[in-house]
Amino acid sequence: MVGCDLHDRNMLLKVAVGQGSPLQMSFSNTWEGRERMISRLLEMQKKQSGRIVFVYEASGQGFGLYDELQESGIECYVLAPTHLPKTPGRKRNKTDERDALMLLEQCRGFVLAGNPLPTVWIPPATLRDDRDLVRARLETAEASTRVKLRTYALLKRNRIALPDFFVKHRHWTKRFVAWLEETAAQMRSGAGAVLQMYVARYQAFHRELLKLDRAIRELSLCERYRLACELLEKLPGVGQLTAMVFLTEMGDLSRFKNRREVAAYLGLCPSSFESGERNDRKGHITRQGPSRVRKVLCQAAWASVWTDTACRRDWERIRRSDPKRGKKAIVAVMRRLAIRMWHIALSAGVDESLISPADRIPPLGLDRRAAPTRFAVASISASG
Repeated sequence: MVGCDLHDRNMLLKVAVGQGSPLQMSFSNTWEGRERMISRLLEMQKKQSGRIVFVYEASGQGFGLYDELQESGIECYVLAPTHLPKTPGRKRNKTDERDALMLLEQCRGFVLAGNPLPTVWIPPATLRDDRDLVRARLETAEASTRVKLRTYALLKRNRIALPDFFVKHRHWTKRFVAWLEETAAQMRSGAGAVLQMYVARYQAFHRELLKLDRAIRELSLCERYRLACELLEKLPGVGQLTAMVFLTEMGDLSRFKNRREVAAYLGLCPSSFESGERNDRKGHITRQGPSRVRKVLCQAAWASVWTDTACRRDWERIRRSDPKRGKKAIVAVMRRLAIRMWHIALSAGVDESLISPADRIPPLGLDRRAAPTRFAVASISASG
């Protein structure tokens, strides 16, 4: 059993066989270092055990280590950091060795006692590439928005009013960009140079957005997304980008058993604060899961409220003419829209390329019908 604390440059491992004392190992996080680590573990497997169980936390490193371990025949699980045990003592005394030991304890509980592991769902390589494209579109739009806000702030600091033709719609048209360039030429050298830089950045981001929009359009027309995307775009407030964000971030829609699991995965269910005699205390939504989906759902929910009569009627009913309940009402609309999108997209069928290989074939020939006390893993992607 192996608990690995993974970093950009190195990997710290705590390795134990059964209930024996853990052995510490360290390897560089390079191709050669990972090869040495895998070779060392396979040597130990031949000498001491017939099974290797390897766990590490999900991070910005992605799933490359998971792929390499699986290809080498090593049973690997990627754990959700938000569902691992955290105490005030652990926060004050956080070291790589303690983190690796904590992961080893989770692995031991899974193998020896049958405790569920808080694993994340591993998306297939095709879906990872699709996600990168859609996420790049969202990140570029956010960067463009930041440039626009900084431009407004710069003009305000220099007491320059926005032109009348722009104030009404606030669209960055060619006419407005030309006005910004003329204004920059008339400003003081320092402020003018900054404004010219902002205009150049906006134009660069605008060109990138056009390229990414064309790429996402082509992606939405491919076989694995075409039908689901067409059906989702018929919903009020849902456009092509919203549909593609939902489909790529959710992945295999069949892994969710019901609407409650969908809402839990997206973080749109209330948190609970129940203890003793108080058994019905609810707080804010949990905000677990992909924040990108919540963001586009919020935009789509507001668009549907203002364009769809039935949706606006539901929003006003929940709001009860109380401005303070406006946020609760829009969250309810978001949840309802997400569940509706899940039902519609699921009815279109799940493409085989969006299903993780681990969900199709049990790892290392393990029987999925084996006793849950030994081999079952509670997937965070399904339970939230």
